Amino acid sequence: MSRRVRQGFSSRKHPLPAAIEPPLRAELFSLEQLARHAKVLAGQHQVVYRRGSHGLLARLDQNEEILREYNRTTYAADQTRRVTHAAEWLLDNFYLIEEQIQMARRHLPQGYSRELPRLRNGPSAGLPRVYDIVLELISHVDAQIDAEPLRAFVEAYQTVSSLKLGELWAVPIMLRLALIENLRRVTARLMIARHDRDLADLWVDRLQDMAERHPSHMVVVVADMAKAELPLSSAFVAEFCQRLSRQNPVVHLARGWLEQRLAEQGLSIEQLVHLESQNQASDQISISHTISSLRFLSATDWREYVEAMSLVEQRLRTDPAGVYPAMDFATRDRYRHSVEALARHSRFSETEVAHRAVQMAELSLRDKGRKDRTAHVGYYLVDKGQAALEGETAVRWPWRTVIERNIRRFPMTVYAGGILSLTALGTFGLVHRTVALGVHGWLLAFFLPIFLLCASQLAVALLNWLSTLLVKPHLLPRLDYSSGIAPDCRTMVAVPTLLTSVNGISHLLETIEIHYLANRDTNVYFALLTDYRDAPEATMPEDEALLQRVQAGIETLNRKYQSDRPGIFFLLHRPRRWN
Repeated sequence: MSRRVRQGFSSRKHPLPAAIEPPLRAELFSLEQLARHAKVLAGQHQVVYRRGSHGLLARLDQNEEILREYNRTTYAADQTRRVTHAAEWLLDNFYLIEEQIQMARRHLPQGYSRELPRLRNGPSAGLPRVYDIVLELISHVDAQIDAEPLRAFVEAYQTVSSLKLGELWAVPIMLRLALIENLRRVTARLMIARHDRDLADLWVDRLQDMAERHPSHMVVVVADMAKAELPLSSAFVAEFCQRLSRQNPVVHLARGWLEQRLAEQGLSIEQLVHLESQNQASDQISISHTISSLRFLSATDWREYVEAMSLVEQRLRTDPAGVYPAMDFATRDRYRHSVEALARHSRFSETEVAHRAVQMAELSLRDKGRKDRTAHVGYYLVDKGQAALEGETAVRWPWRTVIERNIRRFPMTVYAGGILSLTALGTFGLVHRTVALGVHGWLLAFFLPIFLLCASQLAVALLNWLSTLLVKPHLLPRLDYSSGIAPDCRTMVAVPTLLTSVNGISHLLETIEIHYLANRDTNVYFALLTDYRDAPEATMPEDEALLQRVQAGIETLNRKYQSDRPGIFFLLHRPRRWN
Protein backbone atom coordinates (compact mmCIF):
# COMPACT_ATOMS: atom_id res chain seq x y z
CA MET A 1 0.00 0.00 0.00
CA SER A 2 1.41 3.43 -0.94
CA ARG A 3 2.26 5.96 1.74
CA ARG A 4 -0.38 8.43 0.47
CA VAL A 5 -3.16 5.83 0.72
CA ARG A 6 -1.94 4.68 4.14
CA GLN A 7 -1.95 8.24 5.50
CA GLY A 8 -5.40 8.94 4.11
CA PHE A 9 -6.74 5.72 5.59
CA SER A 10 -5.30 6.27 9.03
CA SER A 11 -6.40 9.89 9.29
CA ARG A 12 -10.00 9.37 8.12
CA LYS A 13 -12.50 10.24 10.87
CA HIS A 14 -16.24 10.26 10.99
CA PRO A 15 -17.54 13.82 10.35
CA LEU A 16 -20.67 13.57 12.53
CA PRO A 17 -21.94 11.65 15.54
CA ALA A 18 -23.30 8.21 14.83
CA ALA A 19 -26.81 9.13 16.00
CA ILE A 20 -28.13 11.70 13.51
CA GLU A 21 -31.66 13.00 13.18
CA PRO A 22 -33.60 11.60 10.22
CA PRO A 23 -34.91 13.97 7.52
CA LEU A 24 -38.39 15.43 7.91
CA ARG A 25 -39.92 12.66 5.85
CA ALA A 26 -43.06 10.78 6.89
CA GLU A 27 -46.10 9.29 5.21
CA LEU A 28 -47.36 11.52 2.39
CA PHE A 29 -50.85 12.87 3.10
CA SER A 30 -53.58 14.18 0.85
CA LEU A 31 -55.41 17.42 1.70
CA GLU A 32 -58.09 15.51 3.61
CA GLN A 33 -55.50 13.54 5.54
CA LEU A 34 -53.56 16.73 6.31
CA ALA A 35 -56.71 18.33 7.70
CA ARG A 36 -57.43 15.33 9.93
CA HIS A 37 -53.84 15.21 11.14
CA ALA A 38 -53.89 18.94 11.95
CA LYS A 39 -56.98 18.46 14.15
CA VAL A 40 -55.35 15.56 15.98
CA LEU A 41 -52.20 17.61 16.44
CA ALA A 42 -54.15 20.57 17.84
CA GLY A 43 -55.81 18.26 20.37
CA GLN A 44 -52.43 16.91 21.50
CA HIS A 45 -50.67 20.25 21.92
CA GLN A 46 -50.43 21.64 25.44
CA VAL A 47 -49.45 25.30 25.24
CA VAL A 48 -47.81 27.63 27.75
CA TYR A 49 -47.65 31.39 27.25
CA ARG A 50 -44.64 32.30 29.37
CA ARG A 51 -41.53 33.73 27.78
CA GLY A 52 -39.04 31.10 26.63
CA SER A 53 -35.53 30.82 25.30
CA HIS A 54 -34.44 31.64 21.76
CA GLY A 55 -33.09 28.17 20.97
CA LEU A 56 -34.21 28.39 17.35
CA LEU A 57 -31.54 30.99 16.58
CA ALA A 58 -28.85 28.79 18.12
CA ARG A 59 -30.17 25.87 16.05
CA LEU A 60 -30.05 28.04 12.93
CA ASP A 61 -26.39 28.82 13.62
CA GLN A 62 -25.57 25.10 13.94
CA ASN A 63 -27.43 24.29 10.73
CA GLU A 64 -25.61 27.05 8.86
CA GLU A 65 -22.25 25.78 10.11
CA ILE A 66 -22.92 22.21 8.92
CA LEU A 67 -24.25 23.35 5.53
CA ARG A 68 -21.27 25.62 4.97
CA GLU A 69 -18.86 22.85 5.99
CA TYR A 70 -20.44 20.40 3.56
CA ASN A 71 -20.35 22.96 0.76
CA ARG A 72 -16.71 23.77 1.46
CA THR A 73 -15.54 20.15 1.69
CA THR A 74 -17.46 19.19 -1.44
CA TYR A 75 -15.71 21.90 -3.45
CA ALA A 76 -12.36 20.95 -1.93
CA ALA A 77 -12.74 17.24 -2.76
CA ASP A 78 -10.97 15.61 -5.70
CA GLN A 79 -12.78 16.80 -8.85
CA THR A 80 -12.65 13.27 -10.28
CA ARG A 81 -14.89 11.90 -7.53
CA ARG A 82 -18.50 11.22 -8.37
CA VAL A 83 -21.00 13.68 -6.83
CA THR A 84 -24.54 12.52 -6.12
CA HIS A 85 -27.52 14.35 -7.59
CA ALA A 86 -28.54 15.55 -4.12
CA ALA A 87 -25.10 17.09 -3.63
CA GLU A 88 -25.38 18.80 -7.02
CA TRP A 89 -28.66 20.41 -5.93
CA LEU A 90 -27.00 21.72 -2.79
CA LEU A 91 -23.97 23.09 -4.66
CA ASP A 92 -25.99 24.75 -7.40
CA ASN A 93 -28.44 26.42 -4.99
CA PHE A 94 -26.20 27.21 -2.05
CA TYR A 95 -26.47 30.94 -2.81
CA LEU A 96 -30.24 30.67 -2.26
CA ILE A 97 -29.74 28.73 0.97
CA GLU A 98 -27.40 31.42 2.30
CA GLU A 99 -29.90 34.12 1.37
CA GLN A 100 -32.73 32.31 3.17
CA ILE A 101 -30.58 31.77 6.28
CA GLN A 102 -29.82 35.49 6.49
CA MET A 103 -33.47 36.34 5.90
CA ALA A 104 -34.58 33.97 8.66
CA ARG A 105 -32.07 35.48 11.08
CA ARG A 106 -33.17 39.02 10.17
CA HIS A 107 -36.89 38.29 10.54
CA LEU A 108 -36.61 36.38 13.82
CA PRO A 109 -35.33 38.77 16.49
CA GLN A 110 -34.82 37.25 19.92
CA GLY A 111 -37.66 39.19 21.53
CA TYR A 112 -40.14 38.06 18.87
CA SER A 113 -39.38 34.34 19.13
CA ARG A 114 -39.54 34.43 22.94
CA GLU A 115 -43.06 35.91 22.91
CA LEU A 116 -44.59 33.06 20.90
CA PRO A 117 -46.69 30.41 22.71
CA ARG A 118 -44.63 27.30 23.44
CA LEU A 119 -45.34 23.61 23.80
CA ARG A 120 -45.30 21.92 27.18
CA ASN A 121 -45.27 18.35 25.88
CA GLY A 122 -44.07 16.21 22.99
CA PRO A 123 -40.77 16.07 21.06
CA SER A 124 -40.88 19.86 20.49
CA ALA A 125 -41.44 20.76 24.17
CA GLY A 126 -40.07 24.22 24.88
CA LEU A 127 -40.19 25.26 21.22
CA PRO A 128 -42.81 27.59 19.70
CA ARG A 129 -46.06 25.84 18.87
CA VAL A 130 -46.07 27.21 15.33
CA TYR A 131 -42.63 25.66 14.72
CA ASP A 132 -43.95 22.20 15.56
CA ILE A 133 -46.94 22.81 13.27
CA VAL A 134 -44.73 23.53 10.27
CA LEU A 135 -42.46 20.58 11.13
CA GLU A 136 -45.46 18.27 10.95
CA LEU A 137 -46.62 19.80 7.68
CA ILE A 138 -43.19 19.53 6.06
CA SER A 139 -42.87 15.92 7.18
CA HIS A 140 -46.12 14.86 5.53
CA VAL A 141 -45.62 16.70 2.23
CA ASP A 142 -41.92 15.76 1.87
CA ALA A 143 -40.88 19.43 2.12
CA GLN A 144 -43.04 20.37 -0.89
CA ILE A 145 -44.75 23.49 0.49
CA ASP A 146 -47.62 24.94 -1.52
CA ALA A 147 -50.39 27.40 -0.77
CA GLU A 148 -53.25 24.89 -0.73
CA PRO A 149 -51.76 22.30 1.70
CA LEU A 150 -50.57 25.10 3.98
CA ARG A 151 -54.00 26.72 4.00
CA ALA A 152 -55.80 23.41 4.63
CA PHE A 153 -53.46 22.45 7.46
CA VAL A 154 -53.66 25.78 9.31
CA GLU A 155 -57.42 26.12 8.83
CA ALA A 156 -58.03 22.61 10.18
CA TYR A 157 -55.76 23.27 13.17
CA GLN A 158 -57.66 26.43 14.05
CA THR A 159 -60.98 24.59 14.13
CA VAL A 160 -59.67 23.04 17.36
CA SER A 161 -57.24 25.65 18.69
CA SER A 162 -56.92 29.19 17.33
CA LEU A 163 -53.51 30.67 16.55
CA LYS A 164 -52.46 34.12 17.68
CA LEU A 165 -51.72 36.82 15.12
CA GLY A 166 -48.03 36.68 16.01
CA GLU A 167 -48.00 32.96 15.24
CA LEU A 168 -49.61 33.49 11.83
CA TRP A 169 -47.01 36.12 10.98
CA ALA A 170 -44.32 33.70 12.19
CA VAL A 171 -45.39 30.92 9.79
CA PRO A 172 -43.10 32.00 6.89
CA ILE A 173 -40.17 32.47 9.30
CA MET A 174 -40.75 29.07 10.89
CA LEU A 175 -41.12 27.46 7.47
CA ARG A 176 -37.70 28.83 6.54
CA LEU A 177 -36.17 27.53 9.75
CA ALA A 178 -37.77 24.11 9.32
CA LEU A 179 -36.75 23.81 5.67
CA ILE A 180 -33.18 24.76 6.56
CA GLU A 181 -33.35 22.20 9.36
CA ASN A 182 -34.46 19.59 6.83
CA LEU A 183 -31.58 20.52 4.52
CA ARG A 184 -29.17 20.12 7.40
CA ARG A 185 -30.54 16.68 8.25
CA VAL A 186 -30.27 15.48 4.66
CA THR A 187 -26.79 17.03 4.44
CA ALA A 188 -25.73 15.11 7.55
CA ARG A 189 -26.79 11.89 5.81
CA LEU A 190 -24.88 12.92 2.70
CA MET A 191 -21.77 13.63 4.76
CA ILE A 192 -21.89 10.20 6.39
CA ALA A 193 -22.58 8.52 3.06
CA ARG A 194 -19.65 10.37 1.48
CA HIS A 195 -17.42 9.33 4.40
CA ASP A 196 -18.46 5.68 3.92
CA ARG A 197 -17.84 5.86 0.17
CA ASP A 198 -14.41 7.40 0.76
CA LEU A 199 -13.65 4.60 3.21
CA ALA A 200 -14.71 2.02 0.62
CA ASP A 201 -12.43 3.69 -1.96
CA LEU A 202 -9.48 3.50 0.43
CA TRP A 203 -9.96 -0.23 1.06
CA VAL A 204 -10.39 -0.94 -2.65
CA ASP A 205 -7.21 1.03 -3.38
CA ARG A 206 -5.40 -1.02 -0.76
CA LEU A 207 -6.72 -4.28 -2.23
CA GLN A 208 -5.73 -3.21 -5.74
CA ASP A 209 -2.26 -2.20 -4.56
CA MET A 210 -1.74 -5.58 -2.89
CA ALA A 211 -3.15 -7.45 -5.90
CA GLU A 212 -0.63 -5.76 -8.18
CA ARG A 213 2.43 -6.29 -5.94
CA HIS A 214 1.76 -9.44 -3.85
CA PRO A 215 -1.40 -11.27 -4.99
CA SER A 216 -0.63 -14.13 -2.60
CA HIS A 217 -0.97 -11.74 0.36
CA MET A 218 -4.54 -10.68 -0.45
CA VAL A 219 -5.81 -12.67 2.48
CA VAL A 220 -3.84 -10.34 4.80
CA VAL A 221 -5.75 -7.29 3.57
CA VAL A 222 -9.07 -9.13 3.87
CA ALA A 223 -8.12 -10.06 7.44
CA ASP A 224 -7.41 -6.40 8.16
CA MET A 225 -10.84 -5.55 6.81
CA ALA A 226 -12.40 -8.08 9.15
CA LYS A 227 -10.61 -6.50 12.11
CA ALA A 228 -11.47 -2.89 11.13
CA GLU A 229 -15.19 -3.13 12.06
CA LEU A 230 -16.21 -1.40 8.86
CA PRO A 231 -19.56 0.40 8.65
CA LEU A 232 -21.47 -1.95 6.39
CA SER A 233 -23.85 0.80 5.30
CA SER A 234 -25.58 0.89 1.95
CA ALA A 235 -23.24 3.66 0.78
CA PHE A 236 -20.11 1.67 1.74
CA VAL A 237 -21.33 -1.60 0.21
CA ALA A 238 -22.53 0.01 -3.04
CA GLU A 239 -19.29 1.93 -3.58
CA PHE A 240 -17.13 -1.04 -2.57
CA CYS A 241 -18.83 -3.47 -4.96
CA GLN A 242 -18.94 -0.94 -7.80
CA ARG A 243 -15.19 -0.37 -7.52
CA LEU A 244 -14.45 -4.09 -7.16
CA SER A 245 -16.26 -4.90 -10.39
CA ARG A 246 -13.68 -2.84 -12.29
CA GLN A 247 -10.56 -4.24 -10.54
CA ASN A 248 -8.41 -7.35 -10.77
CA PRO A 249 -10.45 -10.55 -10.44
CA VAL A 250 -8.11 -11.54 -7.60
CA VAL A 251 -9.69 -8.93 -5.33
CA HIS A 252 -13.05 -10.70 -5.57
CA LEU A 253 -11.90 -12.59 -2.50
CA ALA A 254 -12.90 -9.47 -0.60
CA ARG A 255 -16.36 -9.56 -2.19
CA GLY A 256 -16.84 -13.09 -0.95
CA TRP A 257 -15.88 -12.00 2.58
CA LEU A 258 -18.30 -9.07 2.35
CA GLU A 259 -21.14 -11.33 1.21
CA GLN A 260 -20.46 -13.63 4.16
CA ARG A 261 -20.49 -10.73 6.66
CA LEU A 262 -23.77 -9.42 5.26
CA ALA A 263 -25.33 -12.88 5.28
CA GLU A 264 -24.62 -13.13 9.01
CA GLN A 265 -26.83 -10.02 9.44
CA GLY A 266 -29.56 -11.32 7.16
CA LEU A 267 -28.60 -8.93 4.33
CA SER A 268 -27.25 -9.21 0.82
CA ILE A 269 -25.19 -7.01 -1.47
CA GLU A 270 -28.10 -6.64 -3.88
CA GLN A 271 -30.41 -5.42 -1.09
CA LEU A 272 -27.96 -2.75 0.10
CA VAL A 273 -27.15 -1.58 -3.43
CA HIS A 274 -30.87 -1.20 -4.10
CA LEU A 275 -31.30 0.57 -0.75
CA GLU A 276 -28.51 3.02 -1.62
CA SER A 277 -30.20 3.85 -4.91
CA GLN A 278 -33.44 4.51 -3.04
CA ASN A 279 -31.66 6.67 -0.44
CA GLN A 280 -29.98 8.78 -3.11
CA ALA A 281 -33.27 9.24 -4.96
CA SER A 282 -35.10 10.17 -1.73
CA ASP A 283 -32.40 12.64 -0.72
CA GLN A 284 -32.45 14.25 -4.16
CA ILE A 285 -36.24 14.61 -4.05
CA SER A 286 -36.18 16.04 -0.52
CA ILE A 287 -33.52 18.61 -1.40
CA SER A 288 -35.19 19.60 -4.67
CA HIS A 289 -38.52 20.01 -2.87
CA THR A 290 -36.88 22.03 -0.11
CA ILE A 291 -35.16 24.36 -2.56
CA SER A 292 -38.41 24.85 -4.48
CA SER A 293 -40.26 25.55 -1.22
CA LEU A 294 -37.70 28.19 -0.24
CA ARG A 295 -38.36 29.89 -3.57
CA PHE A 296 -42.11 29.65 -2.89
CA LEU A 297 -41.66 31.42 0.44
CA SER A 298 -39.93 34.34 -1.25
CA ALA A 299 -42.59 34.64 -3.95
CA THR A 300 -45.65 34.48 -1.67
CA ASP A 301 -47.57 37.52 -0.45
CA TRP A 302 -47.82 36.62 3.23
CA ARG A 303 -50.07 39.57 3.99
CA GLU A 304 -52.89 37.92 2.07
CA TYR A 305 -52.17 34.61 3.79
CA VAL A 306 -52.32 36.11 7.30
CA GLU A 307 -55.58 37.91 6.57
CA ALA A 308 -57.11 34.77 5.06
CA MET A 309 -56.10 32.60 8.04
CA SER A 310 -56.69 35.08 10.89
CA LEU A 311 -59.82 34.49 12.98
CA VAL A 312 -59.42 38.04 14.28
CA GLU A 313 -59.55 39.36 10.73
CA GLN A 314 -62.68 37.34 10.00
CA ARG A 315 -64.38 38.77 13.08
CA LEU A 316 -63.38 42.37 12.37
CA ARG A 317 -64.71 42.09 8.82
CA THR A 318 -68.19 41.87 10.36
CA ASP A 319 -67.83 45.57 11.28
CA PRO A 320 -71.42 46.87 11.63
CA ALA A 321 -70.56 50.07 9.78
CA GLY A 322 -69.16 48.04 6.87
CA VAL A 323 -66.07 50.24 6.75
CA TYR A 324 -63.35 47.83 7.92
CA PRO A 325 -63.27 45.63 4.76
CA ALA A 326 -62.86 48.77 2.62
CA MET A 327 -59.76 49.99 4.49
CA ASP A 328 -56.20 49.61 3.26
CA PHE A 329 -53.85 46.95 4.60
CA ALA A 330 -51.86 49.29 6.86
CA THR A 331 -55.04 50.40 8.64
CA ARG A 332 -56.38 46.88 9.03
CA ASP A 333 -53.00 45.78 10.35
CA ARG A 334 -53.05 48.59 12.91
CA TYR A 335 -56.49 47.48 14.09
CA ARG A 336 -55.25 43.89 14.41
CA HIS A 337 -52.18 45.04 16.35
CA SER A 338 -54.50 46.90 18.71
CA VAL A 339 -56.46 43.68 19.29
CA GLU A 340 -53.19 41.84 19.84
CA ALA A 341 -51.97 44.38 22.41
CA LEU A 342 -55.28 44.36 24.31
CA ALA A 343 -55.29 40.55 24.46
CA ARG A 344 -51.66 40.41 25.59
CA HIS A 345 -52.43 42.51 28.66
CA SER A 346 -55.82 41.03 29.54
CA ARG A 347 -57.27 37.61 30.31
CA PHE A 348 -59.15 37.45 27.00
CA SER A 349 -57.95 35.88 23.76
CA GLU A 350 -57.46 37.91 20.59
CA THR A 351 -60.64 36.50 19.06
CA GLU A 352 -62.63 37.40 22.17
CA VAL A 353 -61.29 40.96 22.19
CA ALA A 354 -62.24 41.40 18.53
CA HIS A 355 -65.68 39.94 19.26
CA ARG A 356 -66.28 42.41 22.11
CA ALA A 357 -65.22 45.36 19.93
CA VAL A 358 -67.71 44.30 17.24
CA GLN A 359 -70.43 43.84 19.88
CA MET A 360 -69.89 47.39 21.17
CA ALA A 361 -70.11 48.74 17.61
CA GLU A 362 -73.33 46.78 17.04
CA LEU A 363 -74.90 48.30 20.16
CA SER A 364 -74.00 51.78 18.93
CA LEU A 365 -75.41 50.96 15.49
CA ARG A 366 -78.82 50.16 17.00
CA ASP A 367 -78.81 53.33 19.09
CA LYS A 368 -77.26 55.91 16.74
CA GLY A 369 -77.37 54.44 13.24
CA ARG A 370 -74.79 53.36 10.68
CA LYS A 371 -73.54 56.88 9.91
CA ASP A 372 -72.33 57.54 13.46
CA ARG A 373 -68.60 56.93 13.90
CA THR A 374 -69.20 54.89 17.07
CA ALA A 375 -70.78 52.18 14.88
CA HIS A 376 -67.35 51.53 13.37
CA VAL A 377 -65.19 48.96 15.14
CA GLY A 378 -62.13 51.18 14.78
CA TYR A 379 -63.65 53.69 17.21
CA TYR A 380 -63.06 51.15 19.99
CA LEU A 381 -59.68 49.93 18.79
CA VAL A 382 -57.75 53.10 17.93
CA ASP A 383 -59.96 56.06 18.85
CA LYS A 384 -61.79 57.54 21.84
CA GLY A 385 -63.81 54.39 22.42
CA GLN A 386 -60.67 52.42 23.27
CA ALA A 387 -61.04 53.25 26.98
CA ALA A 388 -64.48 51.61 27.00
CA LEU A 389 -63.11 48.47 25.34
CA GLU A 390 -60.24 48.37 27.83
CA GLY A 391 -62.78 48.47 30.64
CA GLU A 392 -64.70 45.57 29.06
CA THR A 393 -61.55 43.45 28.79
CA ALA A 394 -59.94 44.53 32.09
CA VAL A 395 -56.66 45.53 30.48
CA ARG A 396 -53.63 46.22 32.68
CA TRP A 397 -51.12 48.23 30.67
CA PRO A 398 -47.37 48.28 31.46
CA TRP A 399 -45.84 51.51 32.78
CA ARG A 400 -44.39 52.57 29.43
CA THR A 401 -47.78 52.36 27.73
CA VAL A 402 -49.39 54.30 30.58
CA ILE A 403 -46.82 57.07 30.18
CA GLU A 404 -47.36 57.26 26.41
CA ARG A 405 -51.15 57.35 26.79
CA ASN A 406 -50.95 60.17 29.36
CA ILE A 407 -48.64 62.13 27.09
CA ARG A 408 -51.12 61.76 24.24
CA ARG A 409 -53.95 62.78 26.53
CA PHE A 410 -52.25 66.00 27.69
CA PRO A 411 -49.68 66.72 24.97
CA MET A 412 -49.35 70.48 25.42
CA THR A 413 -49.19 70.28 29.20
CA VAL A 414 -46.47 67.64 29.11
CA TYR A 415 -44.45 69.36 26.40
CA ALA A 416 -44.61 72.93 27.72
CA GLY A 417 -44.39 71.82 31.33
CA GLY A 418 -41.39 69.66 30.57
CA ILE A 419 -39.57 72.51 28.84
CA LEU A 420 -40.32 74.92 31.70
CA SER A 421 -39.27 72.41 34.33
CA LEU A 422 -36.02 71.51 32.62
CA THR A 423 -35.29 75.17 31.94
CA ALA A 424 -35.85 76.03 35.60
CA LEU A 425 -33.66 73.15 36.78
CA GLY A 426 -30.90 74.03 34.34
CA THR A 427 -31.00 77.72 35.24
CA PHE A 428 -30.98 76.95 38.97
CA GLY A 429 -27.94 74.72 38.52
CA LEU A 430 -26.06 77.40 36.60
CA VAL A 431 -26.97 80.13 39.09
CA HIS A 432 -25.95 77.92 42.01
CA ARG A 433 -22.60 77.22 40.40
CA THR A 434 -22.09 80.90 39.58
CA VAL A 435 -22.82 81.99 43.16
CA ALA A 436 -20.36 79.38 44.40
CA LEU A 437 -17.72 81.06 42.22
CA GLY A 438 -18.37 84.41 43.97
CA VAL A 439 -20.55 86.18 41.38
CA HIS A 440 -23.26 88.36 42.99
CA GLY A 441 -25.42 91.43 42.48
CA TRP A 442 -25.78 93.11 39.12
CA LEU A 443 -23.27 90.76 37.47
CA LEU A 444 -25.42 87.75 38.39
CA ALA A 445 -28.53 89.57 37.08
CA PHE A 446 -26.67 90.21 33.81
CA PHE A 447 -25.91 86.51 33.31
CA LEU A 448 -29.39 85.28 34.34
CA PRO A 449 -31.05 85.86 30.88
CA ILE A 450 -28.11 84.08 29.23
CA PHE A 451 -28.56 81.14 31.59
CA LEU A 452 -32.29 81.03 30.79
CA LEU A 453 -31.63 81.05 27.06
CA CYS A 454 -29.02 78.29 27.23
CA ALA A 455 -31.08 76.12 29.57
CA SER A 456 -34.22 76.53 27.44
CA GLN A 457 -32.42 75.47 24.26
CA LEU A 458 -31.08 72.40 26.01
CA ALA A 459 -34.54 71.65 27.46
CA VAL A 460 -36.23 71.86 24.04
CA ALA A 461 -33.66 69.55 22.45
CA LEU A 462 -33.86 67.07 25.34
CA LEU A 463 -37.66 66.99 25.38
CA ASN A 464 -37.83 66.54 21.61
CA TRP A 465 -35.49 63.56 21.93
CA LEU A 466 -37.52 62.07 24.80
CA SER A 467 -40.73 62.51 22.81
CA THR A 468 -39.41 60.33 19.99
CA LEU A 469 -38.64 57.60 22.55
CA LEU A 470 -41.86 57.77 24.57
CA VAL A 471 -44.45 58.49 21.87
CA LYS A 472 -44.65 56.39 18.73
CA PRO A 473 -46.22 57.80 15.55
CA HIS A 474 -49.45 56.25 14.25
CA LEU A 475 -50.82 56.21 10.74
CA LEU A 476 -54.21 57.77 10.24
CA PRO A 477 -56.92 55.25 9.23
CA ARG A 478 -57.36 55.16 5.45
CA LEU A 479 -59.69 53.56 2.94
CA ASP A 480 -58.31 51.37 0.18
CA TYR A 481 -58.75 52.92 -3.26
CA SER A 482 -56.14 50.83 -5.05
CA SER A 483 -58.88 49.17 -7.14
CA GLY A 484 -60.82 52.37 -7.73
CA ILE A 485 -63.08 54.73 -5.79
CA ALA A 486 -66.49 53.41 -4.78
CA PRO A 487 -69.60 55.33 -5.96
CA ASP A 488 -70.51 56.38 -2.43
CA CYS A 489 -67.02 57.89 -2.03
CA ARG A 490 -66.88 59.83 -5.29
CA THR A 491 -64.82 63.00 -5.01
CA MET A 492 -63.79 66.13 -6.84
CA VAL A 493 -60.29 67.48 -7.36
CA ALA A 494 -60.57 71.28 -7.16
CA VAL A 495 -57.68 73.46 -8.31
CA PRO A 496 -57.92 77.01 -6.86
CA THR A 497 -56.44 79.61 -9.17
CA LEU A 498 -56.61 83.23 -10.38
CA LEU A 499 -57.72 84.26 -13.87
CA THR A 500 -54.97 86.60 -15.00
CA SER A 501 -54.41 86.11 -18.75
CA VAL A 502 -55.52 84.06 -21.77
CA ASN A 503 -52.18 82.25 -21.86
CA GLY A 504 -52.47 81.43 -18.17
CA ILE A 505 -55.96 80.00 -18.70
CA SER A 506 -54.69 77.78 -21.55
CA HIS A 507 -52.03 76.43 -19.23
CA LEU A 508 -54.62 75.76 -16.51
CA LEU A 509 -56.86 73.85 -18.92
CA GLU A 510 -53.93 71.78 -20.15
CA THR A 511 -52.89 70.98 -16.56
CA ILE A 512 -56.35 69.86 -15.46
CA GLU A 513 -56.59 67.65 -18.56
CA ILE A 514 -53.27 66.02 -17.64
CA HIS A 515 -54.60 65.42 -14.12
CA TYR A 516 -57.59 63.62 -15.56
CA LEU A 517 -55.53 61.49 -17.94
CA ALA A 518 -53.37 60.40 -14.99
CA ASN A 519 -56.46 59.59 -12.83
CA ARG A 520 -59.19 58.29 -15.09
CA ASP A 521 -61.29 56.86 -12.29
CA THR A 522 -65.04 56.74 -12.87
CA ASN A 523 -65.82 58.48 -9.58
CA VAL A 524 -63.27 61.29 -9.70
CA TYR A 525 -64.27 64.72 -11.05
CA PHE A 526 -62.13 67.80 -11.70
CA ALA A 527 -62.87 71.47 -11.21
CA LEU A 528 -61.21 74.84 -11.54
CA LEU A 529 -62.02 77.07 -8.55
CA THR A 530 -61.37 80.51 -10.05
CA ASP A 531 -61.16 84.10 -8.82
CA TYR A 532 -60.29 87.40 -10.47
CA ARG A 533 -57.16 89.18 -9.41
CA ASP A 534 -57.47 92.10 -6.94
CA ALA A 535 -58.74 95.31 -8.51
CA PRO A 536 -60.07 98.74 -7.40
CA GLU A 537 -63.51 97.99 -8.91
CA ALA A 538 -65.93 95.03 -8.66
CA THR A 539 -65.70 94.48 -12.41
CA MET A 540 -62.91 95.22 -14.84
CA PRO A 541 -63.07 95.41 -18.69
CA GLU A 542 -61.05 92.23 -19.22
CA ASP A 543 -63.05 90.12 -16.74
CA GLU A 544 -65.75 88.95 -19.14
CA ALA A 545 -63.29 87.80 -21.82
CA LEU A 546 -61.28 85.76 -19.30
CA LEU A 547 -64.41 84.14 -17.89
CA GLN A 548 -65.72 83.24 -21.34
CA ARG A 549 -62.32 81.75 -22.26
CA VAL A 550 -62.24 79.44 -19.26
CA GLN A 551 -65.91 78.47 -19.71
CA ALA A 552 -65.29 77.56 -23.34
CA GLY A 553 -62.24 75.54 -22.33
CA ILE A 554 -64.17 73.47 -19.74
CA GLU A 555 -66.98 72.82 -22.26
CA THR A 556 -64.41 71.71 -24.85
CA LEU A 557 -62.86 69.24 -22.38
CA ASN A 558 -66.27 67.77 -21.51
CA ARG A 559 -67.09 67.27 -25.21
CA LYS A 560 -63.66 65.76 -25.85
CA TYR A 561 -64.05 63.10 -23.16
CA GLN A 562 -67.79 62.59 -23.39
CA SER A 563 -67.26 59.01 -24.56
CA ASP A 564 -65.67 58.25 -21.17
CA ARG A 565 -68.56 59.76 -19.16
CA PRO A 566 -70.47 63.05 -19.24
CA GLY A 567 -69.72 65.97 -16.96
CA ILE A 568 -66.16 65.27 -15.85
CA PHE A 569 -64.93 68.87 -15.67
CA PHE A 570 -66.48 71.79 -13.77
CA LEU A 571 -65.90 75.51 -13.40
CA LEU A 572 -66.55 77.05 -9.98
CA HIS A 573 -66.13 80.80 -10.31
CA ARG A 574 -66.40 83.39 -7.53
CA PRO A 575 -67.14 87.06 -8.33
CA ARG A 576 -64.95 89.79 -6.95
CA ARG A 577 -66.08 91.06 -3.49
CA TRP A 578 -64.92 93.97 -1.38
CA ASN A 579 -62.86 92.91 1.62
